[in-house]
Amino acid sequence: MELAYYSDYAVRLVNTEEPARNKDTLTSVEAVRELFGPSAQSARRATEGDVTRFRAVRGRLRAVFAAADAGDETRAVDLLNSLLLEFPVSPQISGHDIRDEDGRPKWHMHLADHPSNATAGYAAIAAMGLAFHLTEYGVERLGLCQSAPCRNAYLDTSTNRSRRYCSDRCATRANVAAYRARKRRETERSESTGRTEESTQETRARIER
Repeated sequence: MELAYYSDYAVRLVNTEEPARNKDTLTSVEAVRELFGPSAQSARRATEGDVTRFRAVRGRLRAVFAAADAGDETRAVDLLNSLLLEFPVSPQISGHDIRDEDGRPKWHMHLADHPSNATAGYAAIAAMGLAFHLTEYGVERLGLCQSAPCRNAYLDTSTNRSRRYCSDRCATRANVAAYRARKRRETERSESTGRTEESTQETRARIER
């Protein structure tokens, strides 16, 4: 498993909450376990106490995305470094019994789960994955959706660093809203121009009389 994969851990956790919509899906142990995906062993360690701890880490990860989205690179890095210090990772070389065509293991770097509790393990992986993404691709690749009121976190993997929305759905909604706003302005200008022309014609008519 490549280290870049782990950056998605941070995105998944941050997006369990939509503050502007007052929505939060991180309300149970089951919700915590779902965040781990196929890592069933790590998920089994989750307890009720992890719900509150996960929410605390979520807020700190969102702050990293918010700082990056605002263009404050130093703050984004400082916030991420504090998470890395608090939740250290244990890198290991792993093969996971995957073999190449010659029958040899396909060795790769793997982040071992933290043994203490589910939150520490998840936070360590999420922070390290996000740190890898930031240093490899740049802090501007971390963003928050520009389609209000969404503000979900995303990782920009576009070739020209042009991503502004968390999903195609939000991009479409934003484009439709922009189109409608543009048509509304055009209509208002047209009506204003029409009223001005009518007023001018009335003035001319009075002068001619």
